[in-house]
Amino acid sequence: MRDEIRKCVGILREGGIIVYPTDTIWGIGCDATNRDAVNRIYTIKERDPSKSMLILVDQPGRITGYVLEVPGIAWELLEVNPEPMTLIYPGAKNLAENLPAEDGSIGIRVTEDPFCSNLVRQLGKPIVSTSANFSGAPAPALFEEIDEELLERTDYVADWRREEQIARKPSSVIRVGPGGRIEVIRK
Repeated sequence: MRDEIRKCVGILREGGIIVYPTDTIWGIGCDATNRDAVNRIYTIKERDPSKSMLILVDQPGRITGYVLEVPGIAWELLEVNPEPMTLIYPGAKNLAENLPAEDGSIGIRVTEDPFCSNLVRQLGKPIVSTSANFSGAPAPALFEEIDEELLERTDYVADWRREEQIARKPSSVIRVGPGGRIEVIRK
């Protein structure tokens, strides 16, 4: 795993795009602070740039570096939810300006997957995580479900967990707002 993380980090530091296994489904990602790399993901996926993508961080304390304020309910949700969960926060900061949604919000998932956690930690920045599919196509639960053409458009495909046959599902998605307001977007 260590060598594979080193290869991925090298590509990410150069502004490259990787395909990699996450704590949920297979993802396509880049350095979340690199505007050009974020643009490339939109192009590769043939995705409308008005549709934001989420980021992965390696521990809850990192969230404060990428949003203006973390509503108290978010800390409670992070503490009690054992499953992968993406929280959408208002007021994104310190990220590529083309990454947050039009309303300035950003989805953040704290990954507990050893590969992803180490990848984020070694890069020292959050990583974009969006499903490794063309816009509108089904999300790949297994590596073998990823379209070959999409793989060819990226700079590196991680060799970690390619043979795994455990189908994973996307994370739940919850929007958190001021005053403890929550909205479940995907269960």
